[in-house]
Amino acid sequence: MSDSQVRSVVILGGGTAGWLSAAYLAAQAPQPLSVTVIEAPDIPTVGVGEGTWPTMRATLAAIGIGEAEFMLACDASFKQGSRFDLWRDGTPGDSYLHPFTAPPAGEIGHLLGAWQAAGAGPFAAAMTPQAAVCAAALAPRQAGMPDYAGALNYAYHFDAGKFAALLVRFATGRLGVRHVADRMVSVDIGEDGSIRALQTQDNGAIAGDLFIDCSGQAALLIGAQLGSGWIDRSDVCFNDRALALQVPTPAGCALASQTVGTAHRAGWIWDIALPTRRGIGCVYAARFMDDDAARAVLLGYVGAQVPGADLTSLEPRKLAFPTGYRERLWQGNCIAIGQSAGFIEPLEASAIVMIELSLRALAENFPQRRANLPFLAERFNALFHYRWERIVEFLKLHYVLSRREEPYWQAHRDPATLPPRLSALLDLWRDQPPSVWDFPQIDEVFPAASQQFVLYGMGHIPPPGLAPSAEAGAKLAEVARKARVLTSSLPGNRAYLDQLRAAAAKEPA
Repeated sequence: MSDSQVRSVVILGGGTAGWLSAAYLAAQAPQPLSVTVIEAPDIPTVGVGEGTWPTMRATLAAIGIGEAEFMLACDASFKQGSRFDLWRDGTPGDSYLHPFTAPPAGEIGHLLGAWQAAGAGPFAAAMTPQAAVCAAALAPRQAGMPDYAGALNYAYHFDAGKFAALLVRFATGRLGVRHVADRMVSVDIGEDGSIRALQTQDNGAIAGDLFIDCSGQAALLIGAQLGSGWIDRSDVCFNDRALALQVPTPAGCALASQTVGTAHRAGWIWDIALPTRRGIGCVYAARFMDDDAARAVLLGYVGAQVPGADLTSLEPRKLAFPTGYRERLWQGNCIAIGQSAGFIEPLEASAIVMIELSLRALAENFPQRRANLPFLAERFNALFHYRWERIVEFLKLHYVLSRREEPYWQAHRDPATLPPRLSALLDLWRDQPPSVWDFPQIDEVFPAASQQFVLYGMGHIPPPGLAPSAEAGAKLAEVARKARVLTSSLPGNRAYLDQLRAAAAKEPA
């Protein structure tokens, strides 16, 4: 590999992954770059990855997109966590919240002791005021706050198609990204095995120093061309199908401040509220449920949860997805980002945050010279293998703790389907709660706090003998006080967004 400088990046594929990559690198790379996106004009965006993590706020700020501009352009609403209904045992009232605001700082064992001493109500409600804010469908911030600041930690729900369109406009109009609407027909490979150029149907060869594969499940560069294998994790996470649809949101109705995931006999249903529509989908495992049964489950949910919905007019879109990730996510001068890198079902919205983390790792360690590529690739691959495995374990945690009795849920509890590390942690957590010692990375996708919300939300019994310290009791009392203050002072999610649109309408064109 030559020792020339890295001056040009070519991205194959658009959508959220491709255009987020283009905008982020154009804005944040430490050296001047030529960034080109090659996007086939006849391949539609998948358009169902519509929940984010709080990392998106920093990502948008780094690109230079204002919060109001983003929310208005993408029909966005606030997301403050995920609520899980019917996951523990499937009985009425079975519900818990995984919020984005962590428990109070301090020894988690003491907090657990204070929680138990107070009667052990819902774990999230005791540990963060965000539970009360979500229950009341409130926004996490006041309109006068600076962009991306809030009273609580938050992310977004948004229209994925509109988000990609915003990124296209911003990247090409303000950041100088070149957009080539064309189809790749072949790849030019050098003697050293690195990619030299992508041959397109109408624009000829497009050369680059670094290539990013955002071609989705096809993985046209990292997989089909460079032969990076696939690490299959369907032995742990069974879901491989989804049926997705959209229904209008009635004007003026309250907007949920969290994603709602409702378990069914062979999977779960997502429900994401945007200002003008709700995105609803049924996730399932083909070996436990066929497509017709999944469609019946989905339409049954819509009929029960969306009054007035015309079920006869709804035709769900079927999606099939593999479960796993690439053996080598960075090979030579090619990096896989998005679904070309991997996918582990839509539970807990890990797809977009993995795009963000990949871009941050690349931008903050951007190769100055091609000679740096092998070392950076090795480090990147090790880090993201770690991250993908932690996602597999965290998603499995939601299933293995369930007491539902359907065959799908029983199969999830089979010890043979548990990753060894998760099995060891579950044994450890009988004696001590999840802590930073279990999840030591600086940027854990799902840190100890996330593990705690799911573990105790699913009804796991805390370790015996936890003493409630006076300090811990005072912290939980402060959580309750802050919940009262915030629920009386924060605007409704709907009211906030209506005010945002009204203010924008008054601005001169």
